[in-house]
Amino acid sequence: MTGALTDKEINQTYVKVLSQMSYFRRSGGRDHIFVFPSGAGAHLFRSWATFLNRSIILTPEGDRTDKRGISAFNTWKDIIIPGNVDDSMVKPDARAVQPIPLTKRKYLANFLGRAQGKVGRLKLVELAKQYPDKLESPELKLSGPDKLGRVDYFKHLRNAKFCLAPRGESSWTLRFYESFFVECVPVLLSDEVELPFQNVIDYTEISIKWPSSKIGPELFQYLESIPEERIEEMIARGR
Repeated sequence: MTGALTDKEINQTYVKVLSQMSYFRRSGGRDHIFVFPSGAGAHLFRSWATFLNRSIILTPEGDRTDKRGISAFNTWKDIIIPGNVDDSMVKPDARAVQPIPLTKRKYLANFLGRAQGKVGRLKLVELAKQYPDKLESPELKLSGPDKLGRVDYFKHLRNAKFCLAPRGESSWTLRFYESFFVECVPVLLSDEVELPFQNVIDYTEISIKWPSSKIGPELFQYLESIPEERIEEMIARGR
């Protein structure tokens, strides 16, 4: 995906490996599990519909509105998993960036991400210009001398009470998971997203979901109306 292999080469590699798996052939793949941890999901393997249509797929991407001809996610057999948060942030006793008290956070909310030409993200970039004291949304450089390093990224993320998580190329967003590790309440701005383990986790107690069609000043008004005691409760449950 990072340029080492072309789509065609990725496809050929999967087909070659699968052809060598005798147990896969025995069951048609029905008792096999595949992990596709990126937003592309099983679509990374272009011939997934031919080879993996009966296998169990673990992926953070459960959006069935991605406008592809056929969805690679089936609720009856596949499982949504959390996105992969940087290793340096998931060790409780040795976290690279520690949370800071609510009273010391500079912003009401932040959005740390690229616009990618997506409507919701573009709205957030504009709102950050209109309300610079409430919403932080710096232009992220992914390369060059001004590239934002992982530690600096999480230092920015922890400096707000709420971390805004709009959809990108697809409905899921890693920022939703990263927020918990800096104890920032995630605000989902993705209407069709499916979250992991929804049958056992009450996400209304640890996050906020806001309609993507209403990204504007009213979002700030709502977030400002939430008492700090309630924010602390959500952070504690998220922890």
